[in-house]
Amino acid sequence: MTLAIYRYVSIIMAIIFGVVGILFLFMSSDVLVFFNRMSGLLGMEQGESAGEHFYVILAVAYMYVVALLAFLMYHDPRNASFPFILFNAKVASSIVSAATFLFGRHLLIYITNCIVDGLIGLMVFAMYRCVRRVCQ
Repeated sequence: MTLAIYRYVSIIMAIIFGVVGILFLFMSSDVLVFFNRMSGLLGMEQGESAGEHFYVILAVAYMYVVALLAFLMYHDPRNASFPFILFNAKVASSIVSAATFLFGRHLLIYITNCIVDGLIGLMVFAMYRCVRRVCQ
């Protein structure tokens, strides 16, 4: 694979992941309704309309990725890319939780996740800055 193809595939993935994230944020129920309709047409079992199990899968996958990033920070402490990515993941989680709390339901779990992930994000940002200073 050439570098040009690598970059092209990477930007396509970034766009697709971003669009899917926006669909999940603003149209999560519609996404599940679509797949339930398609399941019916294919003779497959339809999922629950709330999509709780599907979103648990995504949450577990997210926790796997952030745990992997933390492990990679331990394994290769001079690589500033790992804390930078982890910082972005935690801050994104915090911001989405805050927005959901402010513009959606005022649930304790939303504001708690906003605070916890925000604090983790700030801590990891400090670690990122430290790694950049020491390793450059």
